[in-house]
Amino acid sequence: MHDELRRRAMRDAVMWGEGLIDLALMAVIPTVVGGAIVLSLVGLTMWVTAPIRRRRRTSSNES
Repeated sequence: MHDELRRRAMRDAVMWGEGLIDLALMAVIPTVVGGAIVLSLVGLTMWVTAPIRRRRRTSSNES
């Protein structure tokens, strides 16, 4: 009886740890993927608008 309770407690502890790892992975993966998407969009926006910003800077220096 005592051994079975100990085994059940060990199994619950393992399941609790696995659940915690699963929860951490579920939180980390979208964060990493979302962060990469946001950084890519910001970088692409800066790259696409660079010629416009250069033109503005050149025209304001000439006046």
